[in-house]
Amino acid sequence: MDFPDYLWQLDSSILLWFQSLRQDWMTPFWKFITSLGNAGWFWIALALFLLCFGSTRRAGASALLALALGALMTNILIKPAFARIRPYEVVDGLILLVEKQKDFSFPSGHSCASFAAAMALSRHLPRRAFICLLSLAALIAVSRLYVGVHYPSDVLGGILIGVFAGRLAGRIVPPLSAPSS
Repeated sequence: MDFPDYLWQLDSSILLWFQSLRQDWMTPFWKFITSLGNAGWFWIALALFLLCFGSTRRAGASALLALALGALMTNILIKPAFARIRPYEVVDGLILLVEKQKDFSFPSGHSCASFAAAMALSRHLPRRAFICLLSLAALIAVSRLYVGVHYPSDVLGGILIGVFAGRLAGRIVPPLSAPSS
């Protein structure tokens, strides 16, 4: 499937604008943030940690289910169907800040995994914890633009799929009780 030219132009323009905001002192921070999403390792580790305790076991199970659903939708179904080339391969002037990626661009797997886990945990953890995790998910999503590996529409697509997967998993694995603040 091809993306319309106007979307490609808009995506490219926004991505180059993000690049114009780069500062040398910010780059290590954004590279670190993006690394938290590599293969979903942070979210998987968090979910496995939560599985270790009776009071958070359902939260961990919900997050793992959300991650699995998101990965299935993103990496198995949608990425191959769209086969969108990474922006650093086609956007003139874009400078890549991390290693080249081995898969297609749309949708962002980092964004999907981050929002899937955060949304699944929203039904199981206190509101303050959820807000922190949602903030981290948003930072990871933005980091993909900063480092130059995704278009904005890739990130938005990953977020939407992640929210869907997280909400679905949160309904499948019911909380022990309503989360408190």
